Amino acid sequence: MRDVIGYEEKDPAVMQHLSSGYPRFVVHPFARQLADHLVATTPALAGSTLWLTSSERMAIALVAHLGESSGALRLEHGGLHGVYHPESSEIAGRAKVFLQNLGGFLSSRAAEDQLVHLGLRERIHKEETFARDPLAEVQSNLRGAIPGTSNTDLFLTSSGMSAIAAAFHVVSELQAKRGRTVWLQLGWLYLDTIAILKKFTRTSDDYVYIRNVTDLPALARIFRAHGSRIAGVIAEVPTNPLIQTPDLPALAELCRTHGARLLVDPSITSVYNLEVLPHTDLIVSSLTKYTASEGDLTAGLVAVNPQGPDADALRRALPAQIEPLYSRDLARLAHEIGDTRNVLRAIHTNAARVGEFLSKHPAISRVYSPLQDDSRENYLRLARSPDATGGMITFTLKEIGALERFYDRLRLPKGPSFGMKTTLICPFMYLAHYDLVTTPAGLAELAASHLDPDLLRLCVGTEPAEEIIRALDEALA
Repeated sequence: MRDVIGYEEKDPAVMQHLSSGYPRFVVHPFARQLADHLVATTPALAGSTLWLTSSERMAIALVAHLGESSGALRLEHGGLHGVYHPESSEIAGRAKVFLQNLGGFLSSRAAEDQLVHLGLRERIHKEETFARDPLAEVQSNLRGAIPGTSNTDLFLTSSGMSAIAAAFHVVSELQAKRGRTVWLQLGWLYLDTIAILKKFTRTSDDYVYIRNVTDLPALARIFRAHGSRIAGVIAEVPTNPLIQTPDLPALAELCRTHGARLLVDPSITSVYNLEVLPHTDLIVSSLTKYTASEGDLTAGLVAVNPQGPDADALRRALPAQIEPLYSRDLARLAHEIGDTRNVLRAIHTNAARVGEFLSKHPAISRVYSPLQDDSRENYLRLARSPDATGGMITFTLKEIGALERFYDRLRLPKGPSFGMKTTLICPFMYLAHYDLVTTPAGLAELAASHLDPDLLRLCVGTEPAEEIIRALDEALA
């Protein structure tokens, strides 16, 4: 826990050991090396900070975000795109968070290819990839996971967050022409999804946070009062990290009755596990989770419901907003995606056993999972089978102040992702919302949303379940 806090507070004693990290939060070493090389060898970049972006479109957006006063300028160099600005911790901080929110950093494999081309690396890292048509392979698997879609409905992106950003912007532009600018956030969502809503809705009044995902009457009242102004609703199904499932068919009916568009993110348990397409206009999902189960790439998906009222307009508009998936990332994803169902079966078996252990342990206060009582029926209404739960379990400890002792004793891999073959656990609120767990106002906000700052997020992998349970039992003793 001391290292978690050191990371959040950027303690040099911790940061000096951090060579890499989740690639939307920590710039990959290959991208850092490439940026450093370009700054050192390009006279115009001397004394500048350079951010390499996933596309020209992202570079243009970043310059606009930083504003003229920042001195930020676009770079185009041998097919690479980026933004450079005078050295400034304030400007660099804003640039980094913007690219984090939108998934706009250059892919590590793209950076690696450039380093090899420049002679700064001898060869690319050897790995298995799909040898034939990787796009066709990924699309074939996704069509099987989302029945009713065709290739023209499926848009691959560089990450789950870039998928959410693209879908949000497309729907916002479409609905603004109809005088609709209000967006509803249903429940506590992942931090970058919240950031996109807060940053890119037109005014602060156009962002509405609805805390209780199961309070359908309250949601219906909002639609009756403001339905003609509501552009869309973003819902995670289930939510992260409380793993609650709203009544999605009822929510979809409200949206369709009042002309709002519904974006559903099923990443927590995977598009493979939930039948959500009939109840949404756009599926937005991270393919980093479960489909890229080795944990070695990021990818995302926007899937258009072909029966939705704006399906044709959405298909036409999305390509201009999509951050493309780099070719080598696509080839690696195509290699991994065929194993998704096998990985999920193993995870489901393990998650059931681990969840049962935690729910019975006297040191555990509460366990959250897709099958928790407050939204179990809502989840099962969408699940393709009763055991299709994904691998995420969150829980709290009974003893106040026990988090540090438990976390430090726990002999499991620790990290912020999920949907991997490898089990991962993290003190989620500390990593995702450190500003909230360390201030009175932040703690009050968490309490209002029924979030314990010491909540632990466990993402069960494919290791033998008894090993996972043994490690948990040891740390809880």
